[in-house]
Amino acid sequence: MMPEFETGDVRANGLRFHYLEMGEGPLALCLHGFPDSPWTYRYLLPELAEAGYRAVAPFNRGFAPTEVPADRHHVHTSTMVADAVALHEALGGDGDAVLIAHDWGAVAAWGAAGHAPARWRQCAILNIPPFQVFGANLFSYDQIKRSFYFWFFQMQAVAEEIISADDFAFIDRIWQDWSPSYDATEDLPYVKECLRDPAHFQTALGYYWGQFEPARMGSAMWAEEQEAAWGRPITQPILYLHGTQDGCHGLNGEQVKEVPAHLGEGSESELIEGVGHFMLVERPEEINGRILRFLGKA
Repeated sequence: MMPEFETGDVRANGLRFHYLEMGEGPLALCLHGFPDSPWTYRYLLPELAEAGYRAVAPFNRGFAPTEVPADRHHVHTSTMVADAVALHEALGGDGDAVLIAHDWGAVAAWGAAGHAPARWRQCAILNIPPFQVFGANLFSYDQIKRSFYFWFFQMQAVAEEIISADDFAFIDRIWQDWSPSYDATEDLPYVKECLRDPAHFQTALGYYWGQFEPARMGSAMWAEEQEAAWGRPITQPILYLHGTQDGCHGLNGEQVKEVPAHLGEGSESELIEGVGHFMLVERPEEINGRILRFLGKA
């Protein structure tokens, strides 16, 4: 059964964002990815509220009921970063705010931490490593296989129809591949509700169209542009968590150990055995505890 959350909306970076929230205190901004929804934070938001935070999980750009942007076909990493920074401002965040993020939300968080370090005391970032590690891993054979959907989503004449067929059965399979030991029956209806409207679905695919255009992806210009958006030096302490069963982005133990070398003093990283991409719902007690222990070290 899903918990009861307060809901609200706020204008940030030119867009009306809807969100779930719980608690009072310094802002804890929680950002989701694709194909996902803020409901993946349903176990963490109450824990953050109990720890003295105002925990807010927005429906990210492209995910209903957040407003559809004018440009549905090109959501760049720099836009994701600007959204995170603007949400901090619009929600009344200060220097005691913390940022918790997963998947595309993680990309936004790496950029927001680098571009606006004074806004975030600490961050906990899950499953997508900093750009330096992400970029080095992106074209390994194993990762190319995992990232097949980057390329498939570029087939814009057919991708929307194929992904949405049979009540988005493609998304069911993505969740199975990315978190192979998890039953996502409770999560998937919330994910699909965010994407069912074609304009919202196009915007969600626009993250991939904006980043991974085949003619540019991997070029020196592409790498320079991505590094400018989410590869700046990070000065805050960051907790980075990755699962051994993550079918979306695969990292080994040595790669996970390398992550804190790119981050601020006091940063930590951990490769968690037996958990996949959607770790917040797979093993919530363990993951929430790990995040809250880290946040308590400030």
